Amino acid sequence: MSAMLEVRDLEVAYGKIVAVKKISFSVEQGQVVSLIGTNGAGKTTTLRTISGLLRPTSGEVLFQGERIEQVAAHDIVARGLAHSPEGRRIFPRLSVEENLMLGAFARKDPSGVRTDLDAAYELFPILGERRKQPAGTFSGGEQQMLAMGRAMMSRPKLLMLDEPSMGLSPIMMKRIMSTVTELQRQGTTILLVEQNAQAALKRADYGYVLEVGKIVLSGSGSDLLVNDSVRKAYLGED
Repeated sequence: MSAMLEVRDLEVAYGKIVAVKKISFSVEQGQVVSLIGTNGAGKTTTLRTISGLLRPTSGEVLFQGERIEQVAAHDIVARGLAHSPEGRRIFPRLSVEENLMLGAFARKDPSGVRTDLDAAYELFPILGERRKQPAGTFSGGEQQMLAMGRAMMSRPKLLMLDEPSMGLSPIMMKRIMSTVTELQRQGTTILLVEQNAQAALKRADYGYVLEVGKIVLSGSGSDLLVNDSVRKAYLGED
């Protein structure tokens, strides 16, 4: 049985600078898979390429057995692969509900949108309480909930989260990470890019370590948590 997502020898460049250097990894259905690494390791570039926002110079990306590395970004969303980007990228002047509804734009069948909107409000009650409020008035953590809720409105089979805890308080980070666990419990497969390696690996079935565009280490989340080199480089332990 093939993986839900397969990345094969992926190379991505910005001009002459190669940011991702022939990496290969996979995500099985139902898993949380984490990509960890320092700034500039190529994590965000990898997600942007998978979601169709960048084109690779070589390699393949397969989603549910079909190649998508040359497919338009909106068509990738329609196939069931959603991307909650780094920096959240919400529309600040639109209301919470308008932001959420934009997440459903690629759905060919509009039935069930209201049900999914209610599910987003159940997952993140603050969004329901303030659904008419301009999204730009939200705190960083609330905007992250909105960005995740918006991505879920496309009804994804696989959700990619890029740095969901960035800039958040420890309490809000725990809430966001517990939501990752809840989404997995509900059946969503997740590819998680997260600079907080400990939080990411605790929730990961499997993890990959990126350094300067290359995968240098991989293993189960629990194995990587106790790996000496990971502990020294990413967990701040000697």
